[in-house]
Amino acid sequence: MTLTHNPTDLSLTKRQPVGRFAPSPTGELHLGSLTTALASFCHIKSLGGMWRLRIEDTDTERCDQQFSEQIMIDLEALGLHWDGDVIYQSERIDIYNDYLFSSLRPLTYGCQCSRKSLAHYWGQQNGQDKYPQDSHKQQVAHQRYPRCCVDAELDWQTHKLRLQLPNHRIGFIDGIQGVQWQNPQHTLGDMVVRRQDGMINYILAASIDDGLQDISHVMRGLDILPLTAAQISIMHASKLPSIDHWYHLPLICHADGQKLSKQNLAQPIDTQHPSALLKQALQLLQQPSVDIDTPARMLQQAIAQWDNTPLQGKQALNGSEP
Repeated sequence: MTLTHNPTDLSLTKRQPVGRFAPSPTGELHLGSLTTALASFCHIKSLGGMWRLRIEDTDTERCDQQFSEQIMIDLEALGLHWDGDVIYQSERIDIYNDYLFSSLRPLTYGCQCSRKSLAHYWGQQNGQDKYPQDSHKQQVAHQRYPRCCVDAELDWQTHKLRLQLPNHRIGFIDGIQGVQWQNPQHTLGDMVVRRQDGMINYILAASIDDGLQDISHVMRGLDILPLTAAQISIMHASKLPSIDHWYHLPLICHADGQKLSKQNLAQPIDTQHPSALLKQALQLLQQPSVDIDTPARMLQQAIAQWDNTPLQGKQALNGSEP
């Protein structure tokens, strides 16, 4: 069975274009996250749409309010002004739980499996009695959950929750990466959507918020592409409006090909010279040249000539950091 997500349906053409930038405040903006913000801003504004800002801070262990504030300061300094109020996911946990206990309840179940127990299970399946203690996370991450708890009827309040993703191919058109087909059950299995401590999984929160914010266009990094079919499934099961258009940007990489990220110690951007920074980011995005001017005028020019074509089919762009 296959399900095709078709953004060309005529009933969708009258919908107000709404995009978003949704950073996780685990650090300050770096060049990679800046290019994502700039691309999503210029693209949605070129369509005459609205650009929302959502702070994805459900991971209370790694997120920090000071980073949220700095991200907004940097966006303002660069002229990337969002429309409407900022949404903080940490303030919306009850909303995500409401969906888990209502629309998503038939697909959700409690799970008591730890990484250690799953690593032991996979070790036995592979004929291994012992395995390195530090390999639990790595082993489990590359295996499909064996559904040990699907019929156990464990208490939802005291256990982590898993969501059963559909076992069929889902097709969608990516405006940068082309036609995509994914089977979320094969790639992700029954994914954890709420940890035992109550922390909500990224893709569950993003799916619900994209629907509730009526987001029509999602432009984000290529590293999130493997989760897209899962998001389509969650939004459908939650009876939320679907995303009309998907775009997954090539990743900004170091000269050695490593992704530019906070984990790889990417340097925070310096907004003391915002015009030069915008020019650099637009060059990375392979956009037509803009005149050095105030950020507002540079963005106006960038919006007027925005073009996804140079990015199509590419998976990486070379950043300037060593």
